[in-house]
Amino acid sequence: MKKTLMGSLAMLTLFACEQPEQPKEEIATMQYPETKKVDSTDTYFGTTVKDPYRWLEDDMSAETAEWVKAQNKHTFAYLNEIPFKDKIKKRLEELWNYEKIGSPFKEGENTYYYKNNGLQNQYVIYKVNEEGEDEVFLDPNKFSEDGTTSLGGLSFSKNGEKLAYSISEGGSDWRKVIVIDVASKNIIEDTIVDVKFSGISWLGNEGFYYSSYDKPKGSELSAKTDHHKVYYHKLGTPQSQDQLVFGGNPGEKYRYVGADVSEDNRYLFISCQESTSGNKLFMKDLTIKDAPLVTMVNHFDNDSYVMDNKDSLLYIVTNMGAPNKKVVTVNANNPASENWVDFIPETENVLSVSTGAGYIFTTYMVDAVSQVKQYDYDGKLIREIELPGLGTAGGFGGKKDAEVLYYSFSNYKTPGTSFVFDPKDGTSEVYKKPAVDFNADDYVSEQVFYTSKDGTKVPMIITYKKGTEMNGKNPTILYGYGGFNVSLTPSFSIGNAAWLEMGGVYAVPNLRGGGEYGKKWHDAGTQMQKQNVFDDFIAAAEFLIEKNYTSSDYLAIRGGSNGGLLVGATMTQRPNLMKVALPAVGVLDMLRYHTFTAGAGWAYDYGTSDQSEEMFNYLLGYSPVHNVVKGSEYPATMVTTGDHDDRVVPAHSFKFAAELQDKQSGANPVLIRIETNAGHGAGTPVSKTIEQYADIFAFTLYNMGYTQLP
Repeated sequence: MKKTLMGSLAMLTLFACEQPEQPKEEIATMQYPETKKVDSTDTYFGTTVKDPYRWLEDDMSAETAEWVKAQNKHTFAYLNEIPFKDKIKKRLEELWNYEKIGSPFKEGENTYYYKNNGLQNQYVIYKVNEEGEDEVFLDPNKFSEDGTTSLGGLSFSKNGEKLAYSISEGGSDWRKVIVIDVASKNIIEDTIVDVKFSGISWLGNEGFYYSSYDKPKGSELSAKTDHHKVYYHKLGTPQSQDQLVFGGNPGEKYRYVGADVSEDNRYLFISCQESTSGNKLFMKDLTIKDAPLVTMVNHFDNDSYVMDNKDSLLYIVTNMGAPNKKVVTVNANNPASENWVDFIPETENVLSVSTGAGYIFTTYMVDAVSQVKQYDYDGKLIREIELPGLGTAGGFGGKKDAEVLYYSFSNYKTPGTSFVFDPKDGTSEVYKKPAVDFNADDYVSEQVFYTSKDGTKVPMIITYKKGTEMNGKNPTILYGYGGFNVSLTPSFSIGNAAWLEMGGVYAVPNLRGGGEYGKKWHDAGTQMQKQNVFDDFIAAAEFLIEKNYTSSDYLAIRGGSNGGLLVGATMTQRPNLMKVALPAVGVLDMLRYHTFTAGAGWAYDYGTSDQSEEMFNYLLGYSPVHNVVKGSEYPATMVTTGDHDDRVVPAHSFKFAAELQDKQSGANPVLIRIETNAGHGAGTPVSKTIEQYADIFAFTLYNMGYTQLP
């Protein structure tokens, strides 16, 4: 549930969907692979709950592997019979096949950038040499033959002469860290192993800080991990000698711990979290030998981090007493939170901050759309930056001595374009505009506000082709998330571009539980208020139907991870509201989610079944796995997951699919598509991503009654 690195009309006639013919008799007698039931129960506060598919939680068993194999065989046999699936895949490959270049960044004397020639599974890192010529610096496509080993992140030493980068194998959150010499590109150290949920932060050129857990007993893909530790690795020494910096004392047990060194190498900052919201904050003066760790914030009722410093003056971004966030300052010699002084006050809009070229850039979300302002380090407003339009701007970051900065801009119909920004005069110029075979001018993206069940106004952006007749028959995907303070701001997706070409409508509401309107908006969709999120999503569907964008026969709901929970809860509460449901890598067993990997860290949003009887009953009331009712007619459903997902373990999806297949009534199919050697999503090869989109869109349209794409 953390952020990760990075995220067409010539053949229009190919995707002009003809009116569907319904129903399809061939799916009326769907025969699923057999899934055995076991006599397994748990008792919560005197209530016994059956768990007949508990055996599917064992990801190391041959029995589970055979079940996965049988389900995939059944699913792909179904998908491969859809007559137009290959046409969708072909068009996706054509749309995807354009050069994608990231904004350049400077490390030491060299400039680097990410580039994908089109259909490469992973982005390649290029270096610009002193003569201005480009050369391949690091090619993750060569990490493994099938493209499933991906680059997790890069971190250069202070002088830019050494690089530590992390890799993920098979999509796992467990990472390895490799250190190379930049000039020769030779590996200069033994590989650092068993690193998880970690950045890499260099101290000068001598070594770096990283975070990890002790290796769990049993399955590393599902065993619980709840004691994060910070280590310092000094170059030239084995990992076994790495210094334990934080997490070794009984009072230092936290689920997530991160370490960051200030740009001037003067301070070390350590952030500690028990859940995905709220953190304690500590600091250490690295210029003083054996300096103590000083407490800045000693409670979890805030989200705070040090964004920069100017000598001993620290600049901190916080939501303490400011749900929409603000910037404060404090002297490092006395950094406790009671000494913090407002620097950039809170406003009615949610704030995020970046720094570069000696300036501070504030990005505000105004109804989920970006507004950017530039300040100096004395707090003086320099200017509001003019953006290309309504959408999402990101970037404006760089080192203090940078002469120019870069930012990106996109929305649901506009491919991400890079701009170079002059911080002195505030002018922007296009740096790289992608040559996508998609004409954004043929589409409209509009923001509407609808009313949820309790009267709350919720924004939603709806994108579709100009001239679309609002007759209730447009195939529509309603996508949502609604959790963990995550904001869904407008961004371009090649997959969604293909959907729009097919005459599809794409709608994204900004549900409670997200961060679009700050901490209060997030909290309104957590724990005993989680039903608000589902109600917001249901109300979005009802709005689309009421306004004739679509109807229940042409509506699909989609979401991943926490969004997979959203889809699972919505389809079990209102099974007749939509025709297709697409829960991806979902959190679906709400009684046991906290017993796997780092799942207990999600308790701020969900609560846990052992927290209280009231919380148990609330979770049981909406947990998708526990609310599938025998004889109900659920929408056509394709559950998707990865067999190496060690964040939301695949057992959630396995058990939900088994329940649906056992209890489904009527002709709508229930399939589970399990990507092998894949995890929660980050680093998924382009080839696999295209196949996934083709299968999802084909399944969706076929079950809306479409028989061909002319």
